[in-house]
Amino acid sequence: MRSPLLNKLSLICGRRLPVSWLVLCFTSVLVLIAVFGSSFPKSFDYVTVTPVPEIYSNYRRLKEQTAVDYFQLRTVSSGAGRQVELGLCGKERENYVPCYNVTANVLLGFKDGEEFDRHCEVSSQGKFCLLRPPKDYKIPLRWPAGRDVIWTGNVKITKDQFLSSGSITKRMMLLEENQIAFHSQDGLIFDGVKDYSRQIAEMMGLGSDSEFFQAGVRTVLDIGCGFGSFGAHLVSLKLTALCVAAYEATGSQVQIALERGLPAMIGNFISRQLPYPSLSFDMVHCAQCGIVWDKKEGMFLIEFDRLLKPGGYFVITSPISKPPGRATSSKKRSMLTPLAQFTEKICWSLIAQQDETFIWQKTADAYCYSSLKKNEVPLCKEGYDTPYYQTLMPCIIGASSKRWIPIQNKSSSPDLSSVELEVHG
Repeated sequence: MRSPLLNKLSLICGRRLPVSWLVLCFTSVLVLIAVFGSSFPKSFDYVTVTPVPEIYSNYRRLKEQTAVDYFQLRTVSSGAGRQVELGLCGKERENYVPCYNVTANVLLGFKDGEEFDRHCEVSSQGKFCLLRPPKDYKIPLRWPAGRDVIWTGNVKITKDQFLSSGSITKRMMLLEENQIAFHSQDGLIFDGVKDYSRQIAEMMGLGSDSEFFQAGVRTVLDIGCGFGSFGAHLVSLKLTALCVAAYEATGSQVQIALERGLPAMIGNFISRQLPYPSLSFDMVHCAQCGIVWDKKEGMFLIEFDRLLKPGGYFVITSPISKPPGRATSSKKRSMLTPLAQFTEKICWSLIAQQDETFIWQKTADAYCYSSLKKNEVPLCKEGYDTPYYQTLMPCIIGASSKRWIPIQNKSSSPDLSSVELEVHG
């Protein structure tokens, strides 16, 4: 049975409560919450409320910003505020390389090798266009297969050029129908790349070339790298080998090294420095690079000294034909004399000689430079290590740089030590 109170309410209001009663009940509930809520513990005041992110407004703002950015990029790329479609370059620009225009350099009077240097200030860019890939270009094979086999259609070496090349090249490469295969056992030097690398290690006092890493040799600059076989072998030893070769119309040395998956770039230091910071390499290697050392009063050796870290090695190999009699020894002495005379002036020491290979080591003793005679090679002033492509300077950097860390002090771990991290980041 219903209570008397409900019976009276039903008689007054009928079966359905009026809207005014519902509003009155709702208002009463709110008043009660406000009254009793003020007496609750103040610990509720410390409850943090996480705001709901404005998802839709943020998304709309991002879309608007993206549209603005795209419009700005399109405006910059078009130059005149309108989109420009680039066409394909003609056949004459197939081997175009920015800042290397040998014909223009010769007409402007550059000579003695400087015409092969980088001269951006006189190089005319001309009309922008897209360079065409070679006609029979194929995607290179993936590493490590691509290190030893490349497609002939991707490089500028014809069958006739291969057949007319010297015996060293023929020993290193096997020309097939559409591939060039590099033999791992044969290579740059007559006894093979592996034997040559092992010979260098033994001349440095190591047991084998697998100890290069533990001896502090981890970065190698290979000047005039040929087809990159020596660098490819060093990479297999987990070393970083960078190939640098002079500009060629076909880019053969650098092009082949890049095709094999090796780091390489066009570089020449007849008149300008190479584009690397000072004290960057543990070893500089030069095999048959054709450098005349007594030119420019030893400026080329000074550039190598700038690049070498303290305790680093300079390796040069210059195979010479062996005619009967004293011709060989006299030719060897003529090559060695300017090196031997100048290396003493910059605190290098000849540590080994075997056959046609010579190894010098840069001093790790900072006090060696203070003992140099005043009329010898001077030390560079502070701030000399300026941005890249600077003119060759007749001074050595000495030991004032914070990067002066002998390679023998490196940790045997592949990770950088705390000192190296502080310097190099």
